[in-house]
Amino acid sequence: MCIRDRNNLYVVTPRGFCAGVEMAIKALTWMLKIYDEPVYCYHEIVHNDWIVQRFKDKNVIFIEDPKDLPKDSIVMLSAHGTAPMVEMEFKNTSMTSVNSVCPLVTKVHHEAKRFSEDGKKIIYVGHKNHDEAIGALGVAPDNMILVESVEDIDQTNLHNDKVALLAQTTLAMSEWEPILNKAKSEYQNIELPRKSDLCYATTNRQKALINISNKVDKVLVVGSSTSSNTNALVTTINNLGKEAHRIETLDDLDNISLDNVDVAITAGASAPDHIVKEISEYLNPNNLEFFIDTTEEEYFPLPKELRSNITALSKLLKDMFPTNNKEAVNGISKDKSWSATEALSSL
Repeated sequence: MCIRDRNNLYVVTPRGFCAGVEMAIKALTWMLKIYDEPVYCYHEIVHNDWIVQRFKDKNVIFIEDPKDLPKDSIVMLSAHGTAPMVEMEFKNTSMTSVNSVCPLVTKVHHEAKRFSEDGKKIIYVGHKNHDEAIGALGVAPDNMILVESVEDIDQTNLHNDKVALLAQTTLAMSEWEPILNKAKSEYQNIELPRKSDLCYATTNRQKALINISNKVDKVLVVGSSTSSNTNALVTTINNLGKEAHRIETLDDLDNISLDNVDVAITAGASAPDHIVKEISEYLNPNNLEFFIDTTEEEYFPLPKELRSNITALSKLLKDMFPTNNKEAVNGISKDKSWSATEALSSL
């Protein structure tokens, strides 16, 4: 296939892995290299089918219930955040438990705990049954109410309570803002976090698509159906009256007409960039442009459980820096320059 006639293809930046996904993928990769025992993971490490399958091929065992973890096993908790009671179950059962929760999700957990301890009822805006929402609601289950729409605000009936508002980090701005405005209208003294709960990467990718939208007719969004931030990108374009298609592989292009159109391609925050490159090469446009809306420099360090275990990491570090044993001893600082893409390639 090629894009014919009007044949502009815009590859949008930022796209793909965010800092939280980078951290989680690298952490799980390090665990595979460090431990001889089977490595378990609670929930999908990130919501991307290709990445999950990559780790399954390396014998990572994904589980959905603490009861499925054999005693004295090695387990990683996913980037989406885990309810405190569930995390404690894993710590009590496992030999080693590593929490790869995104720091931005941890921020929401801390806010939920603080608001709950202050006696507030918390309206949490999120997607029912999403791993991140399940984990956040587990922080203060008696004081949190899940809402998914503007209409849900009408059913909260909290006028006799002090009220706070929190959000799933991966919402579309177009989902969050109407609910935010409705909640502020319904509860005049509602308390909000000092800084938005929405992930910087999620909003950056949405804003980039908004800014490229006047140049294109269709948008291809690389990512899995389970990825909330990927679906948010599709929603963003659809709300602008443009056509968007979520794709995961080249095969997904078979039923998409790209003749006589200008196209942009982006990727959700958990989608590997090699798929974007494969699709771009396959489309073979006469004119390929890189649309850079903003750049991202954020870095999240490895989970503290891994950072503190220098002895366990030494084998991996020596493999990474074979010509410099001093680097091998102190080389955990080199993690910042080791990308998740390189980590996946090393498996």
